[in-house]
Amino acid sequence: MSQFQSLQNVGASKREALKRVRRVFRFNASTLQRITGGLLVLALAGCTLAPTYHRPPAPISSSWPKVPGHPASPTVAAAVPAADIGWREFFRDPRLQQLIGLALTNNLDLRVAMLNVDQTRALYHVQRDALIPTVDVNANGTRQRIPFGFGGQGNGFTYSQYNVNLGVAAYEVDLFGRVRSLKKQALETYFATEEAQKSAQITLVAEVGAAYLTERELTEQLAVARQTLKATRSSYDLTKRSYDAGVLSELDLNVAETQWQAARAAVAGYEQQLAQARDYLVLLVGCPLPDDLAPPQPFNPEICLSDIPAGLPSDLIQRRPDVLEAEHQLEAANANIGAARAAFFPTITLTGQAGTESTTLEGLFAPGSQAWNFSPQIVWPIFAAGTAWHELQAVKAANLIEAASYQKAIQTAFREVADALAVQATVKTQLSANRALVRAEQQTYQLTEARFHSGVDSSLNVLTTQQAVYTARQNLIQTEYSRLFNLINLYQALGGGWQEHTVQQ
Repeated sequence: MSQFQSLQNVGASKREALKRVRRVFRFNASTLQRITGGLLVLALAGCTLAPTYHRPPAPISSSWPKVPGHPASPTVAAAVPAADIGWREFFRDPRLQQLIGLALTNNLDLRVAMLNVDQTRALYHVQRDALIPTVDVNANGTRQRIPFGFGGQGNGFTYSQYNVNLGVAAYEVDLFGRVRSLKKQALETYFATEEAQKSAQITLVAEVGAAYLTERELTEQLAVARQTLKATRSSYDLTKRSYDAGVLSELDLNVAETQWQAARAAVAGYEQQLAQARDYLVLLVGCPLPDDLAPPQPFNPEICLSDIPAGLPSDLIQRRPDVLEAEHQLEAANANIGAARAAFFPTITLTGQAGTESTTLEGLFAPGSQAWNFSPQIVWPIFAAGTAWHELQAVKAANLIEAASYQKAIQTAFREVADALAVQATVKTQLSANRALVRAEQQTYQLTEARFHSGVDSSLNVLTTQQAVYTARQNLIQTEYSRLFNLINLYQALGGGWQEHTVQQ
């Protein structure tokens, strides 16, 4: 036989073997299709034992509480709800906008929240895939030497076995909805982590805004403290010269020195607080502040929007991510009841495979080598009913706990908004009073200083009025800070901070 003919024979043998493999796998696929189809029909015919979900009632009032001295609730009418106002439109400072953008990219707490979403999404897909039979392809061969005297043989022999199979292993037929209940639980847990991520971002945006506001407020306070230090040092030097000349008493000198040293201590305190505020801002941003940031603006009363629509208390249930997270956790616990109830019923698992089997490799795909097996299993925990009952009671208790947590989340959200609205309704009066107080104290100081230079008033009164001006200015800055800080809190409490840009209605 020529070399060319030998190659033709080898090629023909390979083609024939390939045809046999195709025939076998067509047989296996057909068999498996019939088995799988039956399994799916049984699974779809099943029911779920989870109770119908009912949202617990919201334990809050239908309107915001009225603030004493204000006949109407301090709400602001606007076309865009607070939750739809983008943080770039709410925060107007360019530097603050850049800081928030950096924080959303680099903050590690937010990154953990995002990774939790990825993890629970993957776990949900794992649980969802449990509803679909897992089909495996396996091929193996065994060659074994049997010694003399074993198996009724007079002489030793070598035994070979080869097989190729498609199979379904331990597939649970979900007649009573256990797997589907677990799938629902995993899905609601995934939704809850998504809402947790939104809540984490809203909190981060508000924290960056508040930290930047604190840094700007302390910078302003430090500037006022340094001006006061300069003024008190000048007053002390003047008083010292007058004391040396015998014009003023030692008491006047001691009072002047007291105010000077107090101003020095105040400057050092504000420098310390300012350094700590900047460190906290860097922590929130998640990286060192870059050099190309917009220059910091002075302490600006218009750093953020002053009017935020409060809407209705019922809006919190639909817009607050932490409330939605609690509800998804409640729905997950409700689905878990179905899985616990299914434990009282039989568990049906099916295992089967179809393929070809032979004692020789050459006969593996020969006609008549087809083989299959099908082994269903039913397990009914007769003597474990007590354990299953107690597990069901524990799951029901967990569901009640989640229901209480959901209602508590609503109450907490209502209180946070109500507190912010109460501050918003009264802070304008405080600001107006503090501005008038600063003007009055400034005029008193100027008059007292003029009387002192005319020899009518004492230096003690000058120092006292000077200290009063300093205190009034610091209080005015603090009140303005409280107003802005409260606006940020209200924006966060109403669910604002998730959107980068305002959603148009």
